[in-house]
Amino acid sequence: MIQASIQNAHIHTKANVFFDGKCVSHAITLADGTKKSVGVILASSLTFNTDAAEVMECVYGECTYKLAGSTQWLKSVAGERFNVPAKSSFEITVADQYHYICHFG
Repeated sequence: MIQASIQNAHIHTKANVFFDGKCVSHAITLADGTKKSVGVILASSLTFNTDAAEVMECVYGECTYKLAGSTQWLKSVAGERFNVPAKSSFEITVADQYHYICHFG
């Protein structure tokens, strides 16, 4: 099920802008201290590094991604998630738009 809203959340209104505007997100902190971000990646091929483990949840669009150490590109579409280990990286390719929720921890 695609998550349409996030209850009891503090939204950080200043956007995080990465890769010359190809990725824009807003940080969210839930009442229990859980951190997430909600954003969009526009048409591009990017590499992200992770400090904490992440779960990337697609809410609109699609992407292909490759985790560090893998040679296999996988597809993720709306309603799907993929896991990225802590202290790692992933490559992502988006043809149009990829709207996501990133769950940290």
